[in-house]
Amino acid sequence: MAKKDKPQDAAGGDAKPAGKLKLIILIVVALLLAVGLSVGGTWFLLSKGDAQVEAEAQAPTEPAAPVKLPAIYEELTPAFVVNFDYKGRPRYMQVSVALMARDKTALDALKVHMPVLRNRLVMLFSSQDFETLATPVGMEMLRQQATSSVQELAQKETGTLAVEQVLFTNLVLQ
Repeated sequence: MAKKDKPQDAAGGDAKPAGKLKLIILIVVALLLAVGLSVGGTWFLLSKGDAQVEAEAQAPTEPAAPVKLPAIYEELTPAFVVNFDYKGRPRYMQVSVALMARDKTALDALKVHMPVLRNRLVMLFSSQDFETLATPVGMEMLRQQATSSVQELAQKETGTLAVEQVLFTNLVLQ
């Protein structure tokens, strides 16, 4: 009987390590599978983000906001002097004007029409009410009217809005 037990023990002893070996191999395969899935999932998600970035880069983009060019100022000399009759007394207004533009070529094209521009501004300034001009709101309204008058002339003569603003650099009421 002792002889019969030994071969069974030997077979039983071999069976236990084989079962542990299968378990270890199964765990290693499961870990490799988990690591592989993790790496594959990460790669998939990152490559998907790259595909979106590439698609956005290839998609037609909207034009960027235009960059504002630096302002160019043109002083109109000599200063404008107009007279008013206010309650039977003569009154005067002296205005120094500067034109603000962003395009030098358009401003140069408008300089050709400077006599017409000065005439328009003189007529505009002399048609104002003296009491209204004495207030800050009245002066700002006059500046806006001058701007629209100059822009209208520029559009008519040159085809572009050459002047962005008309600025009063000096305004004296007497």
